[in-house]
Amino acid sequence: MQDLSTLEAWFVTGSQHLYGPQALQEVADHSQRIAQALSASPRIAVRVVFKPVLTTPEDIRRLCLEANADDRCIGLIAWMHTFSPAKMWIAGLQSLNKPLVHLHTQFNQAIPWSTIDMDFMNLNQSAHGDREFGYMVSRLRINRKVVVGHWEATEVQQKLDTWARAACGWREAQQLKIARFGDNMRQVGVTEGDKVEVQARLGVSVNTHGVGDLAKAVDSVSDSDVDHLMEEYESEYMVVDSLQRDGARRESLRVAARIEVGLRTFLTEGGFGAFTDTFEDLHGLRQLPGISAQRLMAEGYGFGAEGDWKTAAMVRIMKTMAAGLPGGTSFMEDYTYHMDGESGSLVLGAHMLEVCPSIAADRPSCEIHPLAIGGKEDPVRLVFTAPPGPGIVAGLLDFGDRLRIVANVIDVVAPAEPLPKLPVARAVWKPKPDLATAAEAWILAGAPHHTSFSQALGAQSLRDFADMAGVELLVIDGDTKVADFQKELRWNQVAYHLAQI
Repeated sequence: MQDLSTLEAWFVTGSQHLYGPQALQEVADHSQRIAQALSASPRIAVRVVFKPVLTTPEDIRRLCLEANADDRCIGLIAWMHTFSPAKMWIAGLQSLNKPLVHLHTQFNQAIPWSTIDMDFMNLNQSAHGDREFGYMVSRLRINRKVVVGHWEATEVQQKLDTWARAACGWREAQQLKIARFGDNMRQVGVTEGDKVEVQARLGVSVNTHGVGDLAKAVDSVSDSDVDHLMEEYESEYMVVDSLQRDGARRESLRVAARIEVGLRTFLTEGGFGAFTDTFEDLHGLRQLPGISAQRLMAEGYGFGAEGDWKTAAMVRIMKTMAAGLPGGTSFMEDYTYHMDGESGSLVLGAHMLEVCPSIAADRPSCEIHPLAIGGKEDPVRLVFTAPPGPGIVAGLLDFGDRLRIVANVIDVVAPAEPLPKLPVARAVWKPKPDLATAAEAWILAGAPHHTSFSQALGAQSLRDFADMAGVELLVIDGDTKVADFQKELRWNQVAYHLAQI
């Protein structure tokens, strides 16, 4: 997974020559101190890099073009220390294709009541300089985030980090390659989609590769590589007796390890950041990839079952955004309900095999169980339960005329009782505001059954990402009411239709 500290947000300050060289030097000094403090803050994942104060249209446009061309730059943090006539920004802003956050702050935290004079006022004009800049960004209809508050405040730095992480996710989407092994599950609607539109909108490249090509990579794996990986399994997980060295199913563990090595090699050599497979197309593979998909997700890969490339993309993007944060992110599916009005209705989330161990509460158990579909050998998988805590599930769907992300804020809870016979990894959660409202809104939105589940990210991360991508976002949270949600669906239908005319 990408180390976000290697990426940069450029701190860009606007001013003008009207104030003279001495004032501009003070502006530069103040800007540099802010940028250095933000970069050093443990609350912000990326480096914040000071850029020279911008005072002319030519300088502004040139910097925006440089930002576009620099792969390390995830976006711009813009601040107007003084008044910066915003017509200067038109050409630059229109050429900028990186995310933008407008930091409405000022160098000083408090007004120096006893000493304030016009020199101080002329220098510290963010209060109306940022309004001039804000007008132009809105006039040009450019999506951006606005963060208001003093730059030293914890809340301000946390908001900047949320934006920066979303920008890292956007950067990842722009270069993400997804390998589809086989097609999506037959006759399924929601996993279909326009791959050309997704690449044009998000940058994600999706192409199909024959399962036979993967099988060839698996068959070429050396026995020594398999032996090494099996030792890793035994050191990291509680391996059941049947898979131990003298166990009756030991060969199945070797098969699973060989698939993992071959799959990782294929993805690495192809530069892929995510992948899909389907139980309906396993030509040349003895098992449906279980533990291999789980472990590759734990390394940062995106994954979608049954050929669901949109969910694979969301998992990878959200894993990138969450890098370094506590809590995991995984492929997930709403599987079955606990409908109990007294104790609170719950969702049991799981999948046949492929849930990421980054969300495990305890050391996973490495097990083997039958799989009733696919017609292949019993697959090896990791079994565990996600820990209690806040979380979110999000689904990306192609709604024909546009892409839509639907997210539900959730509280993960411990299962009411042990689950000794459930042979898959799982998470149990209470959707907000409640199961009935959340499920009704989810279904009205046409949201998918596959999701990206995260205990590291919140709804604001997805809001920032959706703004950058220009993608519709619907959030179901503690304030959701179905009648209002239906109105939002209708308003969005009109708004996105008009936006495309």
